[in-house]
Amino acid sequence: MNTSASPLRILSLWIAILGLALTLLGDTGITTVDPWQTLQSMLQGAISPRINACVGLCDTAIDPPMNAFINPMIEPVLKALLNTISFALQGVTIGALFGAGLAMLFHYRIVRIFSAFIRAIHELFWALLFIQIFGLSPLTGVLAIGIPYAGTFARVYYELIDETDPSPLQGIPHNASTLSRWVYGRLTQAWPHIMQYNRYRTECALRSSAVLGFIGLPTLGFYLETAFRQGDYSVAAGLLYLFFFLVATLRWWLKAPLLPVYLLASLFWLPPIAQVELSTLIRFLTTDVVPAPLRASYINPEYLFQWIDHLVYQSAIPGIGVTLGIGLVALPLTGLMAITLFPLTSKQFFGSPLLQFGEFLLIAARSTPEYVLAFIGLLLLGPSWLPAIFALSLHNGAIVAHLIGHISNTLTLRPDASTGFNRYWYEVLPRIYPQFLALVFYRWEIILRETAILGILGLHTLGFYIDSAFETFRFDQALTLILITAILNVGADQLSLIIRNRFKLNPTPEEL
Repeated sequence: MNTSASPLRILSLWIAILGLALTLLGDTGITTVDPWQTLQSMLQGAISPRINACVGLCDTAIDPPMNAFINPMIEPVLKALLNTISFALQGVTIGALFGAGLAMLFHYRIVRIFSAFIRAIHELFWALLFIQIFGLSPLTGVLAIGIPYAGTFARVYYELIDETDPSPLQGIPHNASTLSRWVYGRLTQAWPHIMQYNRYRTECALRSSAVLGFIGLPTLGFYLETAFRQGDYSVAAGLLYLFFFLVATLRWWLKAPLLPVYLLASLFWLPPIAQVELSTLIRFLTTDVVPAPLRASYINPEYLFQWIDHLVYQSAIPGIGVTLGIGLVALPLTGLMAITLFPLTSKQFFGSPLLQFGEFLLIAARSTPEYVLAFIGLLLLGPSWLPAIFALSLHNGAIVAHLIGHISNTLTLRPDASTGFNRYWYEVLPRIYPQFLALVFYRWEIILRETAILGILGLHTLGFYIDSAFETFRFDQALTLILITAILNVGADQLSLIIRNRFKLNPTPEEL
């Protein structure tokens, strides 16, 4: 007998089959000589963490300490921690301000397209672009976070405000300005949800800020990468635990009344400025990023063909293929990870002590950026699809598990409801399955964004070819490939939206 759940089961089955087929066809081999020895070393480091920024560089000169009572070996880490927070706060502030402005105009198609485009380009790609203009400056990091976040804020703010009750608008005079009607009729209702989302987006910004250290900006990621590359897993564990603590305590130290104080302090600590010559900026915008065959007054057809051939057939098509392949394998595994882990945060299954432990595990999994998880996977397994699949599935699965775990907490079961596995399979999972699928498909575009940037680590996704173009100063090809990545992500987002609408799987903004 067909039920309303049958289409969802069929959809899930096809996604699983596609993921399995691509797993068998893809590069999923283990190439390291002794992965178990590396894993053992990592586990030993995990149980003996320490905070030390030297990581094999202790014989080099250290800057004068901020305070005579601060250990000079620890001071660089404290500076990196403050830089990480400052980049995140300033980036979120810029993103929220511009996102709010875009949200007011989001009903225009051109604004929706623009917002989708800027959020489709990952923060690391924005950073690689801005480094060419502003160098490794604070402005580079702030803009790299703020610009894509503006597109994300615009979408979510609009959806939150659009779902509010329109009846209060009737009490506002008709001659009032559009801004006044928007603020007093809509914004005030959505404000609690907006503040809740801002807190979540700040957590995301902290992850983005940390990852910027992997390309040279002075955040925690800079020392984390150094520790991993030099095999000092105790220091790497200490830095990761410090970052986990920062994210886990976010709810206590990130209070709305203190935000202006935090923001002013971050601006004082890390002013978002950069030294740039106007001639450098003009040359980059008018020459460097213009396709090489189009710079001359006469277009050489042979040179143009070679440029297109190298870009399309040697970079874009292979990069798109690997990016889609890894992303499509990670999608069902994200779902599998989520439905396996969500009971850890559900009061339908466990009591308070185990729930707290489960929350801690999911905080650790979702707080560790995919980039860091993939970097660890590369050290363990070697350069194949496996590190990327592991990183994307674990990180996104933990996020979805956290969300559906809290959704399951809103369920009211009968007093005589079954327990154990029967409660899981027959009472809870069927009730939350539509929301679960909605969240998994909503993460699809995010999974592709992250898959692309993992190429910077050496995996042959689009990010690999973008990073290679930057390293060889082929900025025109790098920008073109970034645009292709953005188009791919926008396309994935639209496909996800079509599937969610077809199966009525759209999550509410509060669930995102």
